[in-house]
Amino acid sequence: MSTNSLTESKMTQVLDWAYEKAVNGLPGTESAAELADSYLRKNSSVEKAIDSLIRWQNAKGATSGFLTGLGGLITLPVAIPANVASVMYVQIRMIATIAHMRGYDLKDDQVKTFVFVCLTGQAATDILKQAGLKFGTALAKEAIKKIPVEVIKAINKAVGFRLVTKFGQKGIVNLGKAVPLVGGIIGGTVDGIGTNTIGKTAKKVFV
Repeated sequence: MSTNSLTESKMTQVLDWAYEKAVNGLPGTESAAELADSYLRKNSSVEKAIDSLIRWQNAKGATSGFLTGLGGLITLPVAIPANVASVMYVQIRMIATIAHMRGYDLKDDQVKTFVFVCLTGQAATDILKQAGLKFGTALAKEAIKKIPVEVIKAINKAVGFRLVTKFGQKGIVNLGKAVPLVGGIIGGTVDGIGTNTIGKTAKKVFV
């Protein structure tokens, strides 16, 4: 297990990897923007589209074709448990999809940071408070771009620390079955309660 132990630097690499895959798409899966467009087409408002997406993520908790597209997670930048990487990819894509639906630019580094903040779920409020920010107007599209680099760095560090704790030894055990490397379906439902909380947090962050 030692090679799979999580550190903040590994966590940062995996977050960046998962974000890039969520934004640019994987073979056989939709990118965040494509997923957003398909939900917006099927629903009469952005709010309904977001709620429908969160419900779907909770029920599915898995992305068919995910591992197939990854070549069995060979492309992972660091040695961490496959189920942790899978969960992070699925949840980051959901958050990025919500941000895109609300009109945020996924190529902005600040937006990327706030996608990662949402991954911490209920801890997001504390992390933002420590950085001198609060939900709502402070995170509006134009305001996000003006947040100083130092503040963004501090937020990223806080997020890394929280996620290492969350996905520590105990967390990994709670994430459901190990990921089968054939068939491309993530085993077990992906932390359904956590996914729901994260979806609701994303709704609050990206206003």
